[in-house]
Amino acid sequence: MKFYIASSFKNIEKVRYVSKKLIDKGFIHTYDWTVNGNVTTLEELKIIGQKEKNAVIEADFVIVLLPAGRGSHIELGIAIGNNKKIYLYSPNKEVDNLETTSTFYQLTEIEKCFGTIDELIDIIDFNSKSLLS
Repeated sequence: MKFYIASSFKNIEKVRYVSKKLIDKGFIHTYDWTVNGNVTTLEELKIIGQKEKNAVIEADFVIVLLPAGRGSHIELGIAIGNNKKIYLYSPNKEVDNLETTSTFYQLTEIEKCFGTIDELIDIIDFNSKSLLS
């Protein structure tokens, strides 16, 4: 199964960790945006944006690691619009706080995940194996 991870640059190490763990389990990462260096032109942003859009569309599921920035929320919208399975990881359950949540976090295609990053990986692995059986 193919996956994409949306998050902010603040979470770059978590993104890399989740990606490595899933790849080790046989999953395919559609695009690793963490390899992008210092972007200095709008043309570079356009190219990266196209790669990210294509990667979300190609993925079987999308992981959103909170806290996430506006780009991640655009990727979330692309995933919702393309009927992707979405795992929304919230380390402090802000997605269930009426003051800090989003209406889109409450959609049925969103699976909210709490706990540790390793628990998130286990949930994804278990659910993917269930789909294949």
